[in-house]
Amino acid sequence: MKQLISFIMLMKIKIVSMIFYRYDIGWPDKMKTLKWKEVKLIVFMNHTSLYEFLFLGFLPVHFLWRLSRKMVAPAADKTLNRPIVGFFFRLFMPGVVSITRKRDDTWTKFLSKLHPDSIIVIAPEGRMKRKTGLDLEGNKMSVKSGITDLLAGLQHGEMVLAYSGGLHHVQVPGEGLPRLFKTLKMNLETFDIAAYKEKFIGVVGSEDWKQQITDDLQHRLETKVPMGN
Repeated sequence: MKQLISFIMLMKIKIVSMIFYRYDIGWPDKMKTLKWKEVKLIVFMNHTSLYEFLFLGFLPVHFLWRLSRKMVAPAADKTLNRPIVGFFFRLFMPGVVSITRKRDDTWTKFLSKLHPDSIIVIAPEGRMKRKTGLDLEGNKMSVKSGITDLLAGLQHGEMVLAYSGGLHHVQVPGEGLPRLFKTLKMNLETFDIAAYKEKFIGVVGSEDWKQQITDDLQHRLETKVPMGN
């Protein structure tokens, strides 16, 4: 029942998003298609707003159906503890797991929720970019190492790197309702997970291996995000 409610909610968001927003999507190799049935990991880069669910508008219906049944995603406890926002997120993402920003047992709990058929969605920066281009504490946005734990445990499937153009032109965190009739930009890259992991030297799961992946994703975050709105 939860999965059906989630799918209905995802479809409502998709329809509303398509009515009020336009999409400018940079597809891999100029091809407007992905191997959606093989996607196991979606890495959302350049986290700027709680309204990023609006990007659901360009996803195909059959993939939304898979997400409603198999998606597992970590979310900040600070967000999920908000009465309205937390309820809404849990409604359309029944697989959401509350975590802190520390490497504690909440991260271990999230990892324990993963299954071979899970579709994992994660924002590896772990916090939102503010209008300054920095996080709330004034620090540079950077990729955290948690993403490497996920890659170490995945043996097959496709990884999608989704680079958001940012949504401050739609809604700035802490400021009112979203603005309508804006263009949402995103660039996409896709990788075979096994092949991507083999690009890096060292034992899978070792600190050196993890650091290489973190550095690679940080470079992509800084160079692949679409410019302008």
